[in-house]
Order: sequence, then C-alpha cells, then structure tokens
Amino acid sequence: MTAKGRGGAFHEGWASNTAIFGQKTSPLRPGSCNNFKIVQIGAREIDAGMKTPKVFQAGAGRRTKSGKVAIAAAIALSAAAFLRATDPGPIAQLRERTFDAYQRLKPRPYGDYPVRIADIDEASLAALGQWPWPRTRLAFLVKRLEELGAAAIVFDVIFAEPDRTSPQHLATDHDYGDQAESQRIATFMAQFPDHDQVFAAAIEQAPVVIGFALAARPNDRRPVVKAGFAFVGAKPQDVLSRFEGAAASLDLFEKAASGIGGVNLSASDTPDVVRRLPMLFTDGNKVYPSLAAEALRVAQQQKTITVRGTGASGEFALGRSALLDLRIGSFHVPLTSQGEVWLYYDHDRPERYVSVQDIFQPAMDDKIRPQIEGHILFVGTSAAGLLDVRSTSLGQLVPGVSIEAQVAEQILGQTFLFRPDWANGAEILGTIMLGTMLTCLLLLLRAEYAALIGALIIAAWNGASWLAFANFGLLFDPIYPSLGALLAYLTVIGVLYVASDRDRKFVRQAFGQYLAPELLAKLEQTPQMLRLGGENRPITLMFVDVRDFAAISESLTANELVEFINRLLSRLTSAIQAELGTIDKYIQNCIMAFWNAPLDIADHQARACRAALKMRTALADLNAEDAFGFRRRGLGEVRIGIGINTGVACVGNMGSQQRFNYSATGDVVDTTARVQTGCKQFRVDIVISDDVAGAASSLAMLEGGGMNLKGKSRPVKLFALVGDEQAAMSAEFKELRRHHMQLLATIEARQSAEAADALVQCRLLAGPLLSSFYDRFEERIHEFSEPIRLIAAK
Repeated sequence: MTAKGRGGAFHEGWASNTAIFGQKTSPLRPGSCNNFKIVQIGAREIDAGMKTPKVFQAGAGRRTKSGKVAIAAAIALSAAAFLRATDPGPIAQLRERTFDAYQRLKPRPYGDYPVRIADIDEASLAALGQWPWPRTRLAFLVKRLEELGAAAIVFDVIFAEPDRTSPQHLATDHDYGDQAESQRIATFMAQFPDHDQVFAAAIEQAPVVIGFALAARPNDRRPVVKAGFAFVGAKPQDVLSRFEGAAASLDLFEKAASGIGGVNLSASDTPDVVRRLPMLFTDGNKVYPSLAAEALRVAQQQKTITVRGTGASGEFALGRSALLDLRIGSFHVPLTSQGEVWLYYDHDRPERYVSVQDIFQPAMDDKIRPQIEGHILFVGTSAAGLLDVRSTSLGQLVPGVSIEAQVAEQILGQTFLFRPDWANGAEILGTIMLGTMLTCLLLLLRAEYAALIGALIIAAWNGASWLAFANFGLLFDPIYPSLGALLAYLTVIGVLYVASDRDRKFVRQAFGQYLAPELLAKLEQTPQMLRLGGENRPITLMFVDVRDFAAISESLTANELVEFINRLLSRLTSAIQAELGTIDKYIQNCIMAFWNAPLDIADHQARACRAALKMRTALADLNAEDAFGFRRRGLGEVRIGIGINTGVACVGNMGSQQRFNYSATGDVVDTTARVQTGCKQFRVDIVISDDVAGAASSLAMLEGGGMNLKGKSRPVKLFALVGDEQAAMSAEFKELRRHHMQLLATIEARQSAEAADALVQCRLLAGPLLSSFYDRFEERIHEFSEPIRLIAAK
C-alpha cells in the first residue's frame, strides 16, 4: 500500500474528527467575555446576569437554612412543651392509656394476701332475698364474720337512712284504718328490737369499718373521724381539694364503728377506667381516711395514720406543697401529690371472693374459715342488678368493692406504681431533648439516616419507659415526648422541604442554562455539594469563537443573525452539556465554558476535549446540511476555533445582589482566551494546552510547538486535537505521530533535509485535512532550507 493510500485510509477512519481543519481564524480578544449580552437560543432567553433575590455566599445558604430549621424546631417544641404543661384531657388520656397498656403487659402478680370480699352475689340474693336486706341480716353477717375470725369487716356501703323494715317503721308507716287497731299494732311491734340498733350493737362488738361519700351539693354533714393523724411536713388541709358536703351513715352506726372511711374515686379519673384511689380527704378543717386506709388501720388495731408531705426532714417542694406518703401501722403507702395511690391491678379472680350465702351457713365453716380468719373482709356486691361495676386498667369490668380490695392487697404486698411529682417536668424536658436530637440529626445527616437513628432514639426512650415500669413500677410517659419529637421532626422536614424546594428552584434558575440535565438533577438532589460565593478549584476552560463573524454579520439582517446564532450555539451547547460542561456565558459569537464546577468531574480535561470533538462533528453536519443557508448566499462554510486550558480558578457567583453570574475568574481564564487564538497561529480548529494534553493523553493529538502569550515569560506549548481515543489507537495515527515527532526533532536541530522528508511523510499520512497545520511547519523549514527542495518534495 502506498503512502498516499495509507493517508486515504487514515482519513476515512477519523474524517469525522478532522472535517474542518485548515480554516482561517481570528483572534479572540482577551477579556472580551466580560462584555456579554442577552442572546436567543431556541425559544428561551439566556441571561447570564439572571435576577435572583440575593447572592449566595459560601455556606450562607446552609447557615440560613439551619437558622430557619432551628427557629421552626424551637417553635414546634415550645408548642409541644406548652401543650404538655397545660395537659389537656386528650393528652392526659393518651398518657394514662399507655400506662393501662403497661399493666396489661405486666399486671400485678397475684399473692394470697389476707384480703377477701364477702360477696352479696346472685346466689346470695336468690337465697336470702332482694337487696336491701334488713339490718338484722347484716348484723348476723357481722357476727358470723367475727366468729370466723375476720381481722376487719369493711362495708363498702353507706347506711345513711333508717332500716324501713324495722317493726317500729312498719307500725308507723302504714295506715291500718282503725286508730285503736293501729295503736295496738304499734304497741305490739315496739316489743321487737329495732333493726338499726341490732346492727349497731353487732358493729360495736366487731372490728367494723363503714363508709361515707362526698356529696355533690354542699351540706353541713360530716362523718366522725375515728383515726388519729400525725402530720410531718405539708398538711393535707393545705394540699387536698376541699369537699363541701358528705353523705354519711347514721350517727348510731358511726358511734359503734371502729373505723369510717371515704369511698369516693379519684376526681382525676374519667368514668370509663379507675386508675387512682384517694387515700385522704379534707373539708379544710379535718382530715378523713379512705375506706381502704381505715380497713388496714383497724385490721392492725392501730390508732394513728402518719402522713408525710414536702417540707418534712430531707424533703423539699418542687414549687408547691405536695403529699408524699403515709404510714398505716407496719405499711408504707406512697402517694401522689394529691394524696392518691396509683392502682396496680391484678386480674379479677374467683379466689378473692367468698359468697355471703356460704358465710350464713355454719355447715360451710370448715371450708370458708381459712379464707376469713385473720383476713380483711370487704363486704360488697357483684350482682349485676345492683349496678356497682367499674372498669380497670386491664380492661375488665369488676365490682366496685374489688377495687378497694385490690388497693389493700397492693399495700400488704408493698407493690406500688410511682409517678413522681417531677415526672411532668421530666417528660417536657424529654420532649425538648428528643426533638432537639432529631433536629440536629436532620441537619447533620441525610433524611433517611436521620429518620432511622431518630426512630432508634425514640424506641430507646420507649424502651426505657417500659423498663422503668417493669422493674421499678415507675410511670413515665413515652408517647407524648415521642409525638412531640415527631412533631418537631415533621416541622423540620417541612421547613427543609420548602428550603430544598427553593434551593432546587434556585439551582434550576441559576444553573439550568449552564449545566447538563444530569448534572442539574444531581445538583438538585445534593445541593450541599454546591459551594457558592467563590472558591478556588482546578477547572478546565474552553473558549469557542466563530470565525469571520464580522463578515457574517454584514451579510445578514438582524433577525437572520439572531437565528444563525441561536441555531449554531444551541448545537454547540448540546455538545458541551453532553460532556457535563458548565456554560459560563455567551458572548455574541463566542462561548465560554468550564468543567469541574460547580460539581466535581473526575476526568474534566478529557471531557472538555471530547466536547470539542463533538462540536467539530456537529458543525460539520450543519455545514453539510447547509443549515444556515450560507451556501445559497455564497458565504462559504461556518468555521469555529476552540481553545482548551486547565488550571486553578476562582469560581462562584459574581455580580451584585440584584444581578449575578456564576462564573470563573483568574489568570487561567485569560490564558485560555489567548490559547484559543492559537487556532489561527497553528491553523487548526482545536488547540489544547500542554497541561490538558498531559491529563488527556489517551486522545489523538499532535504537538504544534510553543506560542508566546501576553503576560507569560516563557512560550506555552500547544497541541492540535486530532481525534478521540479510538483514533489515537489506530495504526495510522501512531505512524503519523512517530513521523510528526521526527519532524519536530529535525526542525529543532535545523536539519532541513531530514525535516523535509519527515514533512512529506506527515502530509501523506494526514491527508488534506491537516494540510494547513503542516503548512506552518513548511514555513518554518523555509527559514533554514532551499525553497526549490521543498517544492520538489511536494
């Protein structure tokens, strides 16, 4: 194969990369890119000085966003803390239902405590008659329980009215028609004992406790206080809510009873579930015990109940007086600040009940004595018709008397639930801490990681609450702090979403005209990668110039010129963005672009070179199609010159607060503009600097020699970019590069004959596409050789 043939084959292999070699160039004036103006590309306006609310400095956007997040989180947490401090009903219910759930998971373990319920059940009503029973029958019940050894007999009943079945009441309450007959019947009835007196006598002979209730309306009735009280620290009269009226048993019963206690449930509880039971009551003057407290006192044959409050030795008040605990004989009872005990339920069990029907039958003594002797017997009813039914935290419906019995069991077993007075403050603080932690996580980590770690933190908080309950009986609310933190989290997410959406809009507005779509999408997803405001970073710059633009402008009307620029720059821009380049600005017939900003591009030098090759191909296609109509006008083909250089530049937003441009500045920018003028000197369409050639050595390029640049003390070595990696690997190009290096060496040594031979080989291998490039080398050889020899060589 001849050298000419080899050159033709080589031309066919990389013609797309060398289609416009040898075009004339005009120098691009250094610094001319600073005088840019709006041009039209397609149907959109390109304004390099786009308007925006403010100029973002490095880190300023993040600081502003962090400040907004902190403010939003603070507002959300303050609202959550305020709501928790006011503790409206729904929040309190949510907390207490959580405690109910804990009890269902771990109810109080059952123990065979000396507490039983003398149950007026359905069987007892069937055997002994409907309720209310005559007081003589209750007197018999008291005697039987006393005979069986009950430590205390506690009536969950108020005997506020006389027994209507007493003979005296029967004689006076009925009209027998004849006055004499009525008198005779009354005299006859008077011979029988009064039922109330019989019952009072039985009460007096046994350790009996009867109840009283707080009245809904004020009255002057007050129960008798049987228990003595010793107060240490804050007094109940100064802490408890005062009642204004009471419903108490008849005086003869109160005088005979060993103890009198209140049967009211907590005013803090809703009607659906009983969770607390008051242990003390006050009318502002005296203190009254609860039925359960009196049962324990009487069973232990104690005289006094000791009540301890804040202000006692070693205790202090958290802003207000509160009750702490009480002691009944040998048993300590922790209290809430309002003198209540938290109910820790065991399941309702049949072994807790003794039917009154069995108690009335002496034949059952051997069976029931172990359940009564030495026990506290609460007398109440489980009969459905008597409507004394309550709901427990375990979700069970139980007789009201069962709650009194379970409180007594708790005290005897010393198994309590505690909710310290400072628990509310701790939960508010926990809400703030959890919310703050989640906010910090969102600012430091990606949302999914923050959510995962936040979920683990909330789970740990809930786990700690459960462990505190399961191991120590402590009641700390895990739900509201978690919800409060979640509220803060969602608030922060919302603020970040809005801020991110604004960031995305800003990024799209600021960079949509400059970046490739895939880079723009990445920048929108990770705006933290964008460091605006000016930073020094290595970049690769490209300057593109349209040759003979002045002549073109003179040949076209204003509208035709705009249409020409739009079509040409659109295709060239697509080539740049296809290689992830950033458009800096359009300068009439020029483009300034760079790589590796605002996002990192690993191979930015090679990408800039490949973009230039794509622009060469795009322009060749446009000329072949006569897309500009220049062929019809006799204007010739459109030519461009491209210069590529790499170095460190300052990149960022430049301009005023009202108008700015994301641009690069520095010596490397001016140098690149002058490198682009090398296209004219070396008579090629793409020239690259020595630094770019070293970083993109896999591409096909040929050294053009040194060029003196203004402001540089030494010449800058430039290369002609010939083709891509595939062209560089071809045998033809490798042979061309070998002869080209020989040509450079012989010219440097001023060996005219050898240089002329090398030039001939280069022309044969390169073909006509690099003829103008090698014309320059011929001129250099002319300087030290005979023209006739060179002409002959041609």
